[in-house]
Amino acid sequence: MSLWKDGRLGLPVREAVKIFPELKAYLDDRGRLDLSKREARILYNRAIARALFGLDIDYHPRGLVTTPISRYIFLKTFLRGGEKVLEIGTGHTAMMALMAEKLFNCRGTATELGGEFFEYAGRNIRKNNARIRLIKSDGGIIRGVVPEGERFDVIFSAPPYYERPTKGVLTEREGVGGGAYGEEFSNRLLGEAVDYLKPGGKVALFLPDKEALLNALIEHAKGLGYSVRDVKFKAGTRWRHALIYFMSST
Repeated sequence: MSLWKDGRLGLPVREAVKIFPELKAYLDDRGRLDLSKREARILYNRAIARALFGLDIDYHPRGLVTTPISRYIFLKTFLRGGEKVLEIGTGHTAMMALMAEKLFNCRGTATELGGEFFEYAGRNIRKNNARIRLIKSDGGIIRGVVPEGERFDVIFSAPPYYERPTKGVLTEREGVGGGAYGEEFSNRLLGEAVDYLKPGGKVALFLPDKEALLNALIEHAKGLGYSVRDVKFKAGTRWRHALIYFMSST
C-alpha cells in the first residue's frame, strides 16, 4: 500500500478515470464525479482499491458500496502485522479480509451469509490469490460457525447497526443489528468472541458516529469483562469509530 504522490491517502478523479475510462460518463463539465450514481461509486472505489491497495475488487450489483480507505484506516487502529484473524461478515467484497492478509500479513478466516454475497466474496478472494478461509455462516455469528477450539489474535467486524430496516439502503439481514440502538448483533458477537480469543486477544468493531449505540456497546462489554478503547477517525467527510475490546486481566 502506498500514499498517493501528494502524500495523502486518496486518489484524484483524473487518475481513477485512467484505470476505468467508463467513469468519464459520470463527470460534469468541471471534471467532478457524480457520486450520487451507484455505478460511479462502484467504479471509483474499485479504482482506489486497485491503485492504493493493489486489490482487484468486484462489487455485487445490490450490495453496499464499501469504501476502501475507511476500512484500511480502521484496520490500522488495531492490526500490527502477522496476526491470526477472524472477520465476521466479510460482505460481498471480502475487502477487509483481503487487506488484512495482503497489507498486514495476517492469516485470515472470514464468514459471510450464504447466497450471492458469499459467492462474490469467494470470487474476490480467488481473484486476489488470497489464502483466506471463507466459511458460510447461515445467520450465525461465531458459535456453531467457526470450529470449536479455534483461537484468534483478533476478531473484527463491520457489524450491522441499524435498529430497524432502512429504505433502499441495506437489506434487513445486511444492516439491522437489532436492539434499541442497533447494538444487539454486536453484543452477541462480543459474548461469543470470549471463547475464541487467544490470551491477550482483542475484538475490533467498525461503527458509525452514533453516541447512543457506542455507549450501549461499551457498557455491555464492561459487563462481560472487556476494557474498551474508542478510536475516532475521519474518512472523507464522515466520522467513524473503531471500538477495540481487550479482556481485562484477572
